[in-house]
Amino acid sequence: MKEFSLGYSPCPNDTFIFYALTHNRIAGDIGFREVLKDVEYLNRMALHKRLDITKASFHGFGFLRDDYCLLHSGSALGRGCGPLIVARDGMDQKDLANKRIAIPGRMTTAFLLLRLFAPEARNIVEMPFDRIMNAVSMGTADAGLIIHESRFTFHKYGLIKIIDLGEWWEKETGLRIPLGGILARRDLGQPVIRKIDDLIKQSIEYAFAHPGEPREYIKKNAQELDDDVIDQHIKLYVNDHTLDIGDGLLAVEKLLKTAEELNLIPHSEKKIFVD
Repeated sequence: MKEFSLGYSPCPNDTFIFYALTHNRIAGDIGFREVLKDVEYLNRMALHKRLDITKASFHGFGFLRDDYCLLHSGSALGRGCGPLIVARDGMDQKDLANKRIAIPGRMTTAFLLLRLFAPEARNIVEMPFDRIMNAVSMGTADAGLIIHESRFTFHKYGLIKIIDLGEWWEKETGLRIPLGGILARRDLGQPVIRKIDDLIKQSIEYAFAHPGEPREYIKKNAQELDDDVIDQHIKLYVNDHTLDIGDGLLAVEKLLKTAEELNLIPHSEKKIFVD
């Protein structure tokens, strides 16, 4: 059996999606070696082509298109699921120019949205996403750009929401917010890529059909162990567009085109899919 490296984050939506694939619940002649890392770490691993298949932010995909294609299954996009800017005290958009903002990585879609929303914001500090709320709470940063489970728990740190960048994107474009997708190395070849895509879809379908089975695996890797938070997280980020991106592709194309026009990502002639 041929084995491929498969990178995804320890967040509940990803461990829910890939549980069946990495726990022998799906029959096939392809094996997978899981690499559990934060999405920004995965973005940078993919820059060096160190992963065969990987979760990546759609911002990161903008730098990876020559070597990786997008799969139809596994994407995280929707409505009401975007990154938030939070702080201890209220502030306006113009205030962000003079604030020290903690971000979860320069290749995250969250940071791209921040650059689109507040291009004058320049005082940026990178840190792991799970440290941002504490940094803002302790005053190490004036504001934080938060993702993943953090959107459900920031109030526990005494923080308030300044702006929901997903909501802003939806109002500006009328489109869903495209956060991240599953990429495959183009040099794997179209037949293998199609087979992997189908296996990922089967893995998602298995998780929907047996929602309680992946729970132990999810909690083993999650930053937030509260069952309600885990359920909210999965419900928000795993949906019909995760099974098949479908017309959600319009949002991905809009994000990439906008970033290209502003010279925030390199231009690429490569098609998004291999087929």
